Amino acid sequence: MSALAHGVKTLGVIGAGQMGLGIAYVAAVKAKVPVLLYDRSKDQVQKGLALMDKLLDKDVKKGKIESAEAAKEARDRIVVLGEEEGIRGFRDADMCVEAASENFSLKAKLFASMAAELRPDAILASNTSSISITKIAASALPQGLNPASEEGKASASRVVGLHFFNPVPVMPLVELISGLQTSSETLDRARAFAVACGKEVTISKDVPGFVSNALLMPFLNEAIMCLEKGVATRDDIDKTLRLGMNHPMGPLTLADFIGLDTCLAIQRTLYEGTGDSKYRPSVLLERMVDAGWLGKKSGKGFYDYTS
Repeated sequence: MSALAHGVKTLGVIGAGQMGLGIAYVAAVKAKVPVLLYDRSKDQVQKGLALMDKLLDKDVKKGKIESAEAAKEARDRIVVLGEEEGIRGFRDADMCVEAASENFSLKAKLFASMAAELRPDAILASNTSSISITKIAASALPQGLNPASEEGKASASRVVGLHFFNPVPVMPLVELISGLQTSSETLDRARAFAVACGKEVTISKDVPGFVSNALLMPFLNEAIMCLEKGVATRDDIDKTLRLGMNHPMGPLTLADFIGLDTCLAIQRTLYEGTGDSKYRPSVLLERMVDAGWLGKKSGKGFYDYTS
């Protein structure tokens, strides 16, 4: 399938945080697709655009973008939708990627709105890193529509998991997840779009955490439990994995970078989705999130980022 086979002439992105901004960036720079960006927080939009400008400037200096003119063209492909337009502003988009918080209730509301506002042939993708795509697809129905009806099945068939990794401009992988309802056409187009964004693609079944977080999160959770039980110090846990296993960063540092609230949300999804006690979140992780110590983004997690 060629890069143009994704059929995406305009992309919508919901969420201007690290993930949404990164997805908008690779779509504009690599796939060269116009992007409509929406976030309810004006402050988040401004932060995201400021970060994008820094990334574009850095990539020009590194030679990853051929010229300042090419960077400006990429930046001009991104248009921010205002609060008055909201999701209605995506009505002409060929694909919309949701990159909101890892919260099913929020995602269900967004997908119901997308199903109502976007064209029937538009792909509705979620950047979720753990929540069931089948469950999300079941919410992507106009109000009152029977999910077993032909119209209901058609609406849900355009939902797919498109899991980018953080930081999106740097990480080369996209994990593609098909829900029970996802059509082969939707899956093929989503894969082609990810490739157009310069990514390698792997496919996972729709199980809690997919492949990536079904493996990663229990590992991070176990490292936090080691700290909680006093098995080793924070620094020694991280040093052991960096120097002994040749990991680029230790598990506690990585958890801070991901966000401890995100780690907890995913760990709870694994625990609730499987009922297996091996996925029970660490008490220390829960308490740190209760305290608002969310990692790098809040200034404090297992490490202090305020200085």
